[in-house]
Amino acid sequence: MKHDFDFLVVGSGIAGLSFALKVAEGGRVGIVTKKSRAESNTNYAQGGIACVTSAEDSFELHVQDTLRAGAGLCHEDVVRTIVEEGPARVRELVEFGMRFTEREREGGGGRELDLGREGGHSKRRVLHAKDATGQEVERALLAAIESHGNIEVFEDHIGVNLITARKLDPSSPDRCIGLYALDRKGGEVHTFSAPVTALATGGCGQVYLHTTNPEIATGDGVAMAWRAGATIANMEFIQFHPTCLYRPGTKPFLISEALRGEGGRLVDQSGRAFMEHAHPRKDLAPRDIVARAIDAEMKRSGAACVYLDLTHRPAEFTRDRFPMIHDTCLRLGIDITREPIPVVPAAHYQCGGVAVDLYGATTLRGLYAIGEVAHTGLHGANRLASNSLLEALVIAHRAALRARNSDRPPRPPEIPAWESGGLTNPDEMVVISHNWDEIRRLMWDYVGIVRTNRRLQRANTRLQNLWREINDFYWNFKLTSDLVELRNLVRVALLIVGCATARHESRGLHFTLDYPESSDAPLNDTIMRRAES
Repeated sequence: MKHDFDFLVVGSGIAGLSFALKVAEGGRVGIVTKKSRAESNTNYAQGGIACVTSAEDSFELHVQDTLRAGAGLCHEDVVRTIVEEGPARVRELVEFGMRFTEREREGGGGRELDLGREGGHSKRRVLHAKDATGQEVERALLAAIESHGNIEVFEDHIGVNLITARKLDPSSPDRCIGLYALDRKGGEVHTFSAPVTALATGGCGQVYLHTTNPEIATGDGVAMAWRAGATIANMEFIQFHPTCLYRPGTKPFLISEALRGEGGRLVDQSGRAFMEHAHPRKDLAPRDIVARAIDAEMKRSGAACVYLDLTHRPAEFTRDRFPMIHDTCLRLGIDITREPIPVVPAAHYQCGGVAVDLYGATTLRGLYAIGEVAHTGLHGANRLASNSLLEALVIAHRAALRARNSDRPPRPPEIPAWESGGLTNPDEMVVISHNWDEIRRLMWDYVGIVRTNRRLQRANTRLQNLWREINDFYWNFKLTSDLVELRNLVRVALLIVGCATARHESRGLHFTLDYPESSDAPLNDTIMRRAES
């Protein structure tokens, strides 16, 4: 089946939905999303949106906090642009119906925004909707999408490959002209044609054994962009959230950094606070510092987890400020007003991605990347908490302006229908599940919070073998969504290992025992390029 649009959006988080709403005035928009339209990394975001709104804060303070967290690799022009344009984009979000938490103004005189503080921030600047900010963002944007007559949403469709002009005609100038996507329910591959395609597919947390990300986060956008020939940057910088609920046998659940912003303390099994000597900001240190401190404490003690203690705060405050976390933990038998929360680090955010400029444009014409899938240069070697939703709003806006106002080429030539292998294999599912598990375990063991050259070499060797096996399945057997995800997962794993191997220093989220110090050499992004295949 063939679908023609003026703009194609792959993904339905804050970046994709914002972009779609802004380009819809200029043509028909198709949104291809992997599961339901509300299922995205955005939907699981608890903390909020970092934005300068208080008279006590300033753009310069926000810029400096971001640069400090990014450990020298942030692109300062990008940081300043996103920080300074953020307030206008947040106001637009409110106009779409977003409701941020407010509080009574001190001294009376009405209400004001309730600003949270998280690790790495020097001021309270995190706008939030209690501890379910992502859900509120999705609600507001989806309501606007559903009332717009120029936008069509295709749920349960997973991107297989980007379509490029050169693939159809080797002599033509290369550009992205659409997408092949698998209808997960019907099993048919559909062709989506558009002169402008925006990847908003989120991150790749599922490449690791422990992650805060939903099941859909398999790095599809990065893998597809790589295969199409776009430049990828800084995939060695995977942020591990320090505090994921540790409850074996239950679905991973993020314990927001905002708890530490409100006084939560990390303690060991005996109740000893161990961040006192790890960093001057103690429990509010940047995430890479906190994650490594927890990892070191667990290895030192042999404990399966550490604990986040908020019991010294009034129970009423905790229940009101963190209702979702409180209720979720209570259902699992943990009353966070009376007992500390067992936590472990888990893969959380992809700081690298598809390389883009300040307008979200990739190195492949016609292709944009926005949100977590993209590498803008904002995050550097470590993302400052709650900067990601701000980045998504600003870059989606700028990408929409560029996409609407740029000259679009004439309609591409007829795109051939997808040809899928028709063979089925009764052993296919067990092979896929085994390979999926092996990739996630070896990435956790060899390419996790602390790395070495030997671990990276071992990971690369095993991943290359897995890639050959998975590629054989891809070309010879009937396409399934599990196979598509597995193919993307192993490619992203190889990109992470390749970038980590290329960086001979420790910086931010990339820490290696073979190069424990940061290099004094001029700082550069780690760039990965490959011809279309």
